[in-house]
Amino acid sequence: MREYLDAERLHVVRGKGCWLEDGEGRRYLDGNASVWTNVHGHGDEELDDALRAQLGRLAHATMLGLNHDAASALSAALAGLTSGRLSRVFFSDCGAMAVEVAVKQSLQYWQLTGRGERRRIVAMEHGYHGDSFGTMALGGAQGFHDRFAPWLYRVERMPAPVHEECAGEVRESDAARSLDWLDRYLAEHGRHTACLVLEPSVQGAAGMRQQPPGFVAAVAQRCRAEGVHLILDEIFVAFGRLGELLVSEAEGVKADFVCLAKGLTAGYLPLGATLTSEAVFEAFLGATSERRTFFHGQTFTGNPLASAVALKNIEKLRRPGVLEGMRRRAQTLGEELREAFGGHPNVAAYRQRGFAACLDLRPAGAGRSWDADLRAGHRVCLEARRRGLILRALGDSIPIVPPPSISDDELRFLITTLRASLDAVAPGLPDFTHFQ
Repeated sequence: MREYLDAERLHVVRGKGCWLEDGEGRRYLDGNASVWTNVHGHGDEELDDALRAQLGRLAHATMLGLNHDAASALSAALAGLTSGRLSRVFFSDCGAMAVEVAVKQSLQYWQLTGRGERRRIVAMEHGYHGDSFGTMALGGAQGFHDRFAPWLYRVERMPAPVHEECAGEVRESDAARSLDWLDRYLAEHGRHTACLVLEPSVQGAAGMRQQPPGFVAAVAQRCRAEGVHLILDEIFVAFGRLGELLVSEAEGVKADFVCLAKGLTAGYLPLGATLTSEAVFEAFLGATSERRTFFHGQTFTGNPLASAVALKNIEKLRRPGVLEGMRRRAQTLGEELREAFGGHPNVAAYRQRGFAACLDLRPAGAGRSWDADLRAGHRVCLEARRRGLILRALGDSIPIVPPPSISDDELRFLITTLRASLDAVAPGLPDFTHFQ
């Protein structure tokens, strides 16, 4: 906050398409999709109309004992994403809560079905699932949450696989260590494990760490064999981010829970959703005296305005050619990244899958990194802002996460501006480095 208070602050007042505008009329390409949420651009006419139409009917009503047509229609659409296999939807108001709900439902399911010994939880290293206490415990990005470790519940940590690719070119790939660990763990503790939680395909907050194709399916097969619930956190990767509505469905993975948020409402309003099966739902049915109730009430659960926008978002993504166009433009993004940053002296590595890309920066010279207080990545992002591009660094890594609706010309502007910003900043940084 000291840095924020000391710096020139940017206040945006309007947005259209992939662009934001400040109070002085300056325009900026939204290179992080407003924290990885925006799908169709700002001010999309159809989404705006869906929101206005819902405003004329119902802005909000509790779903504690009531229902409304927007949530009912959205529930049906979400169930349709898994062809009805995950037919039950529990709404919340953000991604962290969607994951909290899945874990709580899994633990309670095992209690209600007479297998309360299933209490262990597995999550993957480098994971990030939110900032509530429950999701902090699940997360493996310890730089964010390590100070709260004394208050977090125990989670078994599965090693993440190694995989790096850009524009379809694979430079490194190895899932053996991760799967070997899981095999050994499940052989010893599978009967006492409730669930395994992971972000499929790409771990966003970890710097767009990738998994090899087929990895999630291999994990799912092992979980199914041991009766362990698989919880997939698709909050970042779904709704066009990787060119699919749901990554798990595209890969043929049948999870027990799928958690959604971010792109669910195309970046318009907060909404979370936890999808699960009829078998899980039925475990919670019974008389009050049986104490099967799932207690998780949130004030704005299933908000009608958010539900109406989410429903229109899904409709737009299902139209012929929309996802195909996103996949084609994502290929263009990868090609532009490779051309601009392949072999660059200040780029240690770059990764890209769909519209989830990242540069890892370094001083010229392998094996070194800038001192953290230099804030090299942040300085590059500030320079990009001066040139009309909004990005946000994670340490000395720079995620590139534009709206999937971005045009080819806008992609080229993004990459050329980022390259110019890096070339302007890196040579002027003090030669204050240390060996890693």
